Parts: sequence; structure tokens; C-alpha cells
Amino acid sequence: MLGTESSVLLKSVKGPLGPLQNARQGADSTSWKRLLDSCYTSLPRFLKRVGLDHLACSPQLRPGEPADAFGLLVPEPFAQRIKPGDPYDPLLRQVLPTELETRSVPGFSHDPLQESAQAATGAILRKYPGRCLVLTTARCAIHCRFCFRRCRDYRGVLEEPGLLAHGIDLIAKDSSIREVILSGGDPLVLDTAVLTEFLSELARIDHIKRVRIHSRVPIVLPQRVDEQLVNLFTSYRLPLFLVVHTNHPLELDDEVARAIRQLVSGGIPVLSQTVLLRGVNDKVEPLVELFERLLDLRVVPYYLHQLDRVQGAAHFEVSVEEGLKLVARLRESLPGYAVPRYVREVPGLKAKEILG
Repeated sequence: MLGTESSVLLKSVKGPLGPLQNARQGADSTSWKRLLDSCYTSLPRFLKRVGLDHLACSPQLRPGEPADAFGLLVPEPFAQRIKPGDPYDPLLRQVLPTELETRSVPGFSHDPLQESAQAATGAILRKYPGRCLVLTTARCAIHCRFCFRRCRDYRGVLEEPGLLAHGIDLIAKDSSIREVILSGGDPLVLDTAVLTEFLSELARIDHIKRVRIHSRVPIVLPQRVDEQLVNLFTSYRLPLFLVVHTNHPLELDDEVARAIRQLVSGGIPVLSQTVLLRGVNDKVEPLVELFERLLDLRVVPYYLHQLDRVQGAAHFEVSVEEGLKLVARLRESLPGYAVPRYVREVPGLKAKEILG
């Protein structure tokens, strides 16, 4: 989740870094790469962009420099959806570092899902039977302040030469693995050529039946969804499922709708996952609007996640009791297929715990 884009994905399939270096050298050749390279990382610059540089906020919302290495990172397409001058804007709340992050809260930890204990290698996680999760890159297109990997630094692990080559070998030797899930970081910040080579390696493994990609990029940087990416997904030998992370209806502007329609029209099944967040979507109205909007775009609401209890994100937590009441109201307002499963991840369980 932290640091620069790892080079290990390309090492896993070709060894040398040449093609990835060429992709970096051509980073200004497409709009999405320029936008990714020019994300807001300076707090004063970002506050000026959203009209809060001279606004006095309440102590709980007062902006503050991150207390750890998980710095500010916001792309312009997401920033332009934030209402200027409004410290309570639900999109702003997701990305603005505040003083609340510095508080140590009992029950919140640096590794709430105990992923370090689940790693087959540093970049391959075995959480559930029949599946494995590949941490393809350390880089994201946005830093969500509630990210459950915000405290973990994968740079040293992901840049270890040959690590994913070893991971591919492990996947190939374990015939119990039927599905590979690409995560990170965010897989879609990788160059399409890199994704193509890695997916090609997976396609050569006979016992792999499908691939799933989890990404926030189509929501926060929809310019990434272009003809080349859609062609890759639609021409891929294995069934490919895309799960997008979206938390509020204001995230779904016209450009996001264009990107999702392009994916869905290309035949890519798209599902959504949402994190229940205090001060962002902890009321029934924004959730109903979000899930209806997703349905209009032919996206299936998949999961509503209880917050993973990562250190620095306690102020986002909504109690399970409140969450269950919200889900009950969602069922009163939406058709059954529009209500995502309300879940939380418990380390050690063989599946997510369904709460409601």
C-alpha cells in the first residue's frame, strides 16, 4: 500500500526490468498516467484545492500531517468531486488526514487481519481454501485513511528479486488453488503491458479457473479504463471478475459511469464493495442512493464491510448494532439483489463472517 510501484510483478514473468522502465519513461504518454503522477501529496496544496486552507475546523476534523508513513495521496479526478469549503464532505473525509489518526485506541492494531501470518511468500496470501491473493504492487491511486494496510510497508518485500516468480511457482504446484485474486496496493495502477504478461503466466496454469481483480481505480481514476485495458480483460482466456470499491454516491460522476459502462459493455462482470464509515455513509439515504446508482450501471452490490480495526482509523468505526439496523432499513427500501452482504473479516476463519 505504501511507497513507489513495485517492480516485482514484471520480474516474476520476464526477469529484467526493461519493459517496466520503458513504461515509467513513457508515464506522460496517456492521461491516466499523468494524473497518477500528479496526485496531491502536499497537505497545504490539497487544502487550497478543496477550499479549506483558511477555514477553521472543529478539533476533531482539524487537518493534520499523517503521523506515520501513510501520506496524503489524492488524484485530481477525485478531488474535483469534493465540495469546496465543506470540511464535512463525505469524499473529503475519506482522504483528509486529521488529528484523530494520532490517537492510540485499544482494539486497533497495525495488522488487524494478521496478514503477516497468512503469507505463503511476502506477496502471496492464503486466507481461504481454493483461493490465493497476490499483492501485485505497493502503489495505490488514492490513500483512503481507513485502509487496513495503511500501517504495513511492503516495499522491502515486494521489491525482493524473484519473489513473485516464486509465488507463481507456488500457485502452479498447488492444484487446490482455483481462483487468484489480484490486490495490492491497486493492481490497476500497473501498466497494461505488465498486467498482460502476468495474466498470461496465470493462464498457463491449468488448475486456475478464474481471476478476480479488486480495485478502487475505476472509481477514483476512471481515465485508467481505456480500450486497451478492456481489450485485455475481454480477450483473457480465464473468466475475469472486477470488484470495485466505492463508498458514496457522490463518487459516481459521469466519467466513472463511462468507465463502468465500458467495462460492463465489454462483458466484464463488475461487483462492488463498500466500507461502512462513520461520517461518510452511516445513514440509510446515501447507501440506498449508492446501491441504486450501481444497479443503474449494471454493477452488483457485493459486500458492505464492517471497518477493519486498523490503528489510526478508529474514528470511522460504526458499531455492528448500528450496521445491522442500517441493513434492515436497506432491505425495506431496496430489492433483495441490491442489498450487499454485511460482513467482517475475522483472522483465522475460513470465510468472511456474515453479519446481516
